[in-house]
Amino acid sequence: MDNSVKTALVIGLSSDIGGGLAQRLKQDGWRVFGTARAPNKLSHTEAVSFNMFDAVPVWHFKRLLKDQGWDLLIMSIGSLEPVGKFFDVNFDHWAESVWVNFTAQMRVLHALWPVRNVKRIADVMLFAGGGTNGPMPGYSAYCASKIALIKMCELLHDENEDLNIFSIGPGFVKTKIHEQTLKAADGPWKDKIVKFLETEGTSIDDIYDHMQWCMKAGRKVAGGRNFSTVHDDWKSTDPNWFLSSGNPDLYRLRRKEVL
Repeated sequence: MDNSVKTALVIGLSSDIGGGLAQRLKQDGWRVFGTARAPNKLSHTEAVSFNMFDAVPVWHFKRLLKDQGWDLLIMSIGSLEPVGKFFDVNFDHWAESVWVNFTAQMRVLHALWPVRNVKRIADVMLFAGGGTNGPMPGYSAYCASKIALIKMCELLHDENEDLNIFSIGPGFVKTKIHEQTLKAADGPWKDKIVKFLETEGTSIDDIYDHMQWCMKAGRKVAGGRNFSTVHDDWKSTDPNWFLSSGNPDLYRLRRKEVL
């Protein structure tokens, strides 16, 4: 095996973003593996069938990765459901959403951490989402889970010196996840989603380039931080600026003090 070829694991290859990132990684020479609910429908990479409520198939990845291990882990799974006010939705459904959007992702990372490539700093990308900087009524499970991911990103960064973990908020992306809002009986963002769908939205290429920027910037710059693909000027920003900004709390969850 050529040890110069890096390996990526994409959890959620059947998602529009996960599948798109996998294709671009392969075009750039990466070995790509991952999970999908229907792996037999994927032709561009090797996938393992995996339900987020089942045990993580670590043994299968150990066989695929052999002695090299993974270099990049991408968490590209999520659900907006249940859509509706907290006291109006079924709590078990709400708890399942928190599991998929947060707990299961940490479970996968915890299980796969021992089979990483220990010869280099591992890169892990999480996805932030709406509601991080303001309320997003009707999507409490989704929003609370995304905030938990952002905080866990910072905690894992502080605990592990051999990890470059970062979260990216891609903005609006045209994916099938929005069907969950459109089919909801009382989707508070339904009109906004319909208008968003008339725009181009964030491209997979921009998300991929942003991920590459965070990986190239490295742990000292990107580690433990939450970036916005749409609102942050990452395309023209020198990563060294972050090191000299004098603000260690930049792009992290903090309570603002009253001046």
